[in-house]
Amino acid sequence: MTRTLYLLCSAAPPVFDIARVVEDAQARGWDVCLGLTPTAADWLEDSLPGLAALTGHPVRSRYKRPGDADVWPKADAILVAPATFNTVNAWALGLTDRFVVGVVAEGIGKAIPMAVMPCVNAAYAQHRALDRSLAELREMGVLVLYGEGGFVPNQPGEKTPYPWGLALDAVDGLGR
Repeated sequence: MTRTLYLLCSAAPPVFDIARVVEDAQARGWDVCLGLTPTAADWLEDSLPGLAALTGHPVRSRYKRPGDADVWPKADAILVAPATFNTVNAWALGLTDRFVVGVVAEGIGKAIPMAVMPCVNAAYAQHRALDRSLAELREMGVLVLYGEGGFVPNQPGEKTPYPWGLALDAVDGLGR
């Protein structure tokens, strides 16, 4: 039986690896539905048709209109990665003006198992709002992959590999 994973991505450099991540998730038995913040969709604009073909589902970055049919199957798990400072804080505060944040805010009420792996540099990590928001998400039952065993912030401008494997391992455990 195939499990459905909503892979929701913010505009951070690891989003450029998303085709490989989708393929890795599919190899693990996930049917992947890809959602992007508006800026991430802009960054990947030329790749969107290929990503839709790869997943077999429309890539979404906007809410559907009321009355329109839902084009994705129900989620068994949700992974929000890379999650920017803005996405993490908006989600914790319930600011759902963007599709990606709306899906996960509602997902809490639907009790969909979720994990988030931030992608922030060390300068953003110093802002008190980040720790408060991550604590809030943990209290709502979201698995937060940040710090040891997850994403460790890098210095601004420093390029370090994003631990996609850790994120997929985590959702494998959630979706069972």
